[in-house]
Amino acid sequence: MFNMKNLKITVNGVVYDVQVEEADGSAAPAAAPAAPKAAAPAPKAAPKTAVEGEQVKAPMPGTIISVPVKAGQAVKAGDVLVVLEAMKMENEIKAAHDATVAAVAVSKGESVDTGALLVTLN
Repeated sequence: MFNMKNLKITVNGVVYDVQVEEADGSAAPAAAPAAPKAAAPAPKAAPKTAVEGEQVKAPMPGTIISVPVKAGQAVKAGDVLVVLEAMKMENEIKAAHDATVAAVAVSKGESVDTGALLVTLN
């Protein structure tokens, strides 16, 4: 006699319903995965237009807490360009040298991945 089991399997954040047929103590897949129940994650917005200059990128994934600079603003070495929260710590992303902010690519509350463009300097 066959015994059917319904299982939920998550692959890359997508949930699938799978039926497994058990016969003589061994289990074998009986059907292909059903359509995903959870909606697929929304694609990220298209990258903002790049501006020529030195790109300051996120050193780690996190959430932008504040952006105290604006395009056209002069900054000195050590000035805070962006405050990035990662792993419950606020990380100040600072200017490495005197420059002018050519463009700001992020805004407060935005989530960023490692390597995401934050600010462009000239």
